[in-house]
Amino acid sequence: MKISHIEHLGIAVKSIEEALPYYENVLGLKCYNIEVVEDQKVKTAFLKVGQTKIELLEATSPESTIAKFIETKGQGVHHIAYAIEDGVANALAECEEKGIRLIDKAPRKGAEGLSIAFLHPKSTEGVLTELCEA
Repeated sequence: MKISHIEHLGIAVKSIEEALPYYENVLGLKCYNIEVVEDQKVKTAFLKVGQTKIELLEATSPESTIAKFIETKGQGVHHIAYAIEDGVANALAECEEKGIRLIDKAPRKGAEGLSIAFLHPKSTEGVLTELCEA
């Protein structure tokens, strides 16, 4: 697989509205997009630091993986996302061949119109890993 850069860092928050003042007023970042991804039961807010994005993730349902993450681990870094140049489907096949446990067997639609898939943290040194392709 060919990774071009870190696409974004996902940060789980209880409330985007409550978290944004820190990122905007203290760090001086600008939120440029807020969107709800219905099938993932999550509301996202994006800020940019150079080429890399910060994605704030707020659960829109108690059944959301973000709600469960915050319940067990609290707010904080949820995942790291890499931009894949040679296709998420190809990257998933390569990871599976190498014995990596997949959360997603095929790419799905994510925020900002990206094609995404997740690798299980039990196979990725404890870090939930997202593969992304525009």
